[in-house]
Amino acid sequence: MRNLTNNDTLQLNRPSCVDEYDPTTITVDVARQFILDYIKPLASTDWERIPLRHSMDRVLAEDIIAEMNVPPYDNSAMDGFALHAIDIPQNGTTTLKIVGDSLAGHPFLEECSSGECIRIMTGAMIPAGCNTIIPQEHVELLGAESIKIDGRSRLGDNVRSAGEDIRLGQTVLTCGRRLTAADLGLLSSLGVNNVAVIRRLRVAFFSTGDELQATGEPLQPGQIYDSNRYTLFGMLSRQHCDITDLGVVGDDPVHLYNTLELAAKNHDVIISSGGVSVGAADYIHQVMSELGEIVFWKVAMKPGRPLIFGRLQKALFFGLPGNPVAVMVSFNQFVQPALQRFGGEILHPPLILRAQTRSLLKKRAGRTEYQRGILSQTPDGVSTVCKTGDQGSGILFSMSQANCFIVLTADQTRVEIGSTVIVQPFATWL
Repeated sequence: MRNLTNNDTLQLNRPSCVDEYDPTTITVDVARQFILDYIKPLASTDWERIPLRHSMDRVLAEDIIAEMNVPPYDNSAMDGFALHAIDIPQNGTTTLKIVGDSLAGHPFLEECSSGECIRIMTGAMIPAGCNTIIPQEHVELLGAESIKIDGRSRLGDNVRSAGEDIRLGQTVLTCGRRLTAADLGLLSSLGVNNVAVIRRLRVAFFSTGDELQATGEPLQPGQIYDSNRYTLFGMLSRQHCDITDLGVVGDDPVHLYNTLELAAKNHDVIISSGGVSVGAADYIHQVMSELGEIVFWKVAMKPGRPLIFGRLQKALFFGLPGNPVAVMVSFNQFVQPALQRFGGEILHPPLILRAQTRSLLKKRAGRTEYQRGILSQTPDGVSTVCKTGDQGSGILFSMSQANCFIVLTADQTRVEIGSTVIVQPFATWL
């Protein structure tokens, strides 16, 4: 690489993060869509087959087609007596002979004839010749060998038919689905014991800055503890990636260059925090310009405007801001959906709610702002939200106390108490 010095840094007369308007920024929606359109997902052929028990939160690499009915046979929905509907009296009562028992896992394998019935338990196979279940509470026992019934039951009552849940040949789950606990139960009900899933993304991350100190070590004058690597690790862990922590890279362009060049050789995604603004020690932009490709830089949002998205060889690169809250907001709005798309997952729009604000909200026009809030519900069912105190991008306490983002659009400047605002609840990314 060529020699990089402070003279190579970006011009300091460019708009900064505190400026009200910067014509070089793009909107949040445009940036997010640009990223998603830019990414080519991993092919469904880039997969591995793993045991079902290990597949929670993995992404399916194939459609799952049912090879059997679920349930596989007609069975009883309750404890009672199995019989044929022709024996149900139109008027008065009739007596039926008990000729056997059908228990779950121990079916009655002979045929039940007219005038007969079978004592049956919930989930047990319905014997041949029977098509109706009468609950035991609706019969009168006449000793141990017969029952008396009336005409209140109807054909098919309390019968769970074969294939009622899943039919043979039915597509039950599709390629690109992230498997849930319910999915694991569903697949096990089909007898599936292993599944094909798209391989995990390989993600490397690091922090930048000479001022950063590792936890557990004493702080020297001018140092702070590195919190960003811990929040990034936590958020990436929820995405079920193979994660490589590259530690802290100091304010040294050569060290940064070498770190990025090495990481790009065996990772799908690289994420940095810090060093993306216009300071004299912010080298991410210039190193990326030489080593890779910058797709865009700066988004009209707060916190998180100085964000770099680009490519290093075959790896995607996200240069996140250095402020702790900005890291988390940027990750949620851009990195998480990018990882999902890159990893072959079917994307779903984020959950958006509306709530009445119990706080006066202020911001500058021209940018989307993500304020941290606490979403709750009144006893009469009205959703309300209040902000978590000071909203500075370096105040991580505001994120720790929050359970949602209050999303203020670019045209909003002042939102009065009692007004309706857009809210994004935190889901599984924190």
